[in-house]
Amino acid sequence: MGQFCQTETDGRLLIVTIDRPEVMNALHPAGNAELAGVFDDFAADPELWVAIITGAGDRAFSAGNDLKYQASGGDRRGQPSAGFGGITSRFDLNKPVIAAVNGIAMGGGFEIALACDIIVAAENAVFALPEVRVGLAALAGGVHRLPRVIGEKQALGMILTGRRVSAAEGLQLGFVNEVVPRGDAVVGARRWAAQILEASPMSVRASKQAVLQGLEHAGVQAAMAASYPAVADMVRSEDFVEGPRAFAEKRPPDWKGR
Repeated sequence: MGQFCQTETDGRLLIVTIDRPEVMNALHPAGNAELAGVFDDFAADPELWVAIITGAGDRAFSAGNDLKYQASGGDRRGQPSAGFGGITSRFDLNKPVIAAVNGIAMGGGFEIALACDIIVAAENAVFALPEVRVGLAALAGGVHRLPRVIGEKQALGMILTGRRVSAAEGLQLGFVNEVVPRGDAVVGARRWAAQILEASPMSVRASKQAVLQGLEHAGVQAAMAASYPAVADMVRSEDFVEGPRAFAEKRPPDWKGR
């Protein structure tokens, strides 16, 4: 049991809950560091294949940076190199992470969600990058990830105004994967996680790495010609043999994740 977040495991699934509901799950350096430790452990644990991150209660996923803490002169030391929420600058995590957004996801909270691979939003979810309204900028990945997901013009329309976007509009714009009833964000995220867990974790990691690192190349030809370590791991794995064998034998595969 953490001080600023809670974790639970369900088989191969890790569920992380930001637990500062008294400040709308806003985060300060100590909270970010605690989450970084959680995701360090997740990355290193061969028994955990998928993670979900959400916020305590149904009012907020995370309101972002704890500005009141910052304004009061709170200790700003200890920010983790893994970034806001311990995830926004974590570029080497090949295991999938799903954001279950249950309410407000603003500033750094939205940036945490954007750093995830899938966003499941409750119908009461609200997204925004309001940093320009308080003299800041969304530099924990927001100004870079959002244009890559929804395009330059739509992203600038949100970033330069700080306007709020509903879950329904987020789905229309393309940064939300699914909208679910209020209170069902984690339920919906679990459903996505269950589908991912039906697949080979080696293939899932290879696919995620190839997608994200491939986007760093200017064209498809260069992306296809690039080398991806997780793909090499997949080809060498037991799962690479087990998948075709299970298909031929008409039985469910027994994935090992190695």
